[in-house]
Amino acid sequence: MTKYRKVFLIDDDEIHNFLCESVIKTQEFADNVNSYLWAEEALNSLDSIVKEAPQEFPEIIFLDINMPGMDGWEFIEEYRKLPKELTEKCLLFVLSSAVDKNDITHARNLSEVNDFFSKPLTNDILNIISEQYPHS
Repeated sequence: MTKYRKVFLIDDDEIHNFLCESVIKTQEFADNVNSYLWAEEALNSLDSIVKEAPQEFPEIIFLDINMPGMDGWEFIEEYRKLPKELTEKCLLFVLSSAVDKNDITHARNLSEVNDFFSKPLTNDILNIISEQYPHS
């Protein structure tokens, strides 16, 4: 399996983040996993990385859609404002329990979103990402 340097998890469910981290670490999918319960907090972290250490920009972001405060759609709107040379090297996956077909279609139609996966994060999803989205 491909190993990534840094992954961001953005989901307001603390238990879900813990389980995702566990799957990622067990599969040795990434060296570092940063979890955020608030999209605003993740965005602030990305802003800091852009200004202070662009080489630390995550290679993968798993984003939930339905969150209090800033939801996933609003996060994507703000994410678009980050430097293209960094975001185009980052794979953004919506990882959501949303079953609304419109949400799934909308997510897959956004250029920033690489794919939509249903929760929970599994070994199979990580295998799909490794196979379909090889990184350099």
